[in-house]
Amino acid sequence: MRILVIAVLAAIIVSMGSALYFLFTDRGGSRRMVKALAVRVGLSVALFLFLMAGYYFGWITGKL
Repeated sequence: MRILVIAVLAAIIVSMGSALYFLFTDRGGSRRMVKALAVRVGLSVALFLFLMAGYYFGWITGKL
């Protein structure tokens, strides 16, 4: 469970980095930055829903 969450967080950071790269290199001719940011939003929502489901089904406990 922990490895999956860390992998998705890493994918979110990579998507943000690629959007930043496309922002500087594409100079308005491409929509790759928008797609990269859409992927980031999708991954963030999926991670949130996965964590909520994990807590609901008892895969994640509230204890530290």
